[in-house]
Amino acid sequence: MLQAFALGAIAQSSLLLSGILPFFLRIPDRIIGILAGIGAGSLVAAVAFDLVPEAIGMADVALWFLVGAAIFVVADRLIEARFGGEGGGGGPLGIVLGSVVDGVPESLIFGIQIATGVPVSIAFLTAVFVSNIPQALAPSSDLVASGWRAGRMIAMWGAVVLACGVASALGWGLAVNLDDVTGARVAAIAAGGVLAMLSSSLIPFAYQKGGYGAALGTVAGFCASMAQT
Repeated sequence: MLQAFALGAIAQSSLLLSGILPFFLRIPDRIIGILAGIGAGSLVAAVAFDLVPEAIGMADVALWFLVGAAIFVVADRLIEARFGGEGGGGGPLGIVLGSVVDGVPESLIFGIQIATGVPVSIAFLTAVFVSNIPQALAPSSDLVASGWRAGRMIAMWGAVVLACGVASALGWGLAVNLDDVTGARVAAIAAGGVLAMLSSSLIPFAYQKGGYGAALGTVAGFCASMAQT
């Protein structure tokens, strides 16, 4: 269980590392947009090549994709109602929410793989770690500009990383104690949440900041992630 917790936390630790970077380094908006585009492309490749489960039928895949998308949409609306414009429409807290909707199911999958003896894909682990960098850097830069302090930022991203570690340990526990737990439906939920987040938050944010450079970055991120599969 400790190994599962550590893997889940380490895989998502780049969220925290990148989230505090804007306090120490001023990064131009265009660069942030391009990096966000790279992250978006990497996540599209992760959905296409790693998160689409082969162990269940296409009808089940579509159903759990929609469940994942619905989870993101409902949670994003709740954040928008609580924080106003910060929550949706490409806002930074919407992207943070997408990190949770993406990272928690991913971490469950890591834990299930450890418990069932399935080798953890190094390429997938690397893609998760790398794609988190712009995914955290982009909203954190906007939140710093809006007046967030370092302690609040560390607490937010630290909580996300901790939740992912706990989710990985939970996935391990489920696989050990329950039959037929393979992570296929969890992967489909993660994929649906990621696609919803990309279309409503990260991609609009990337284009707003980086323009056509973000478009090229998206393709570059997709190709780089695809090369690791």
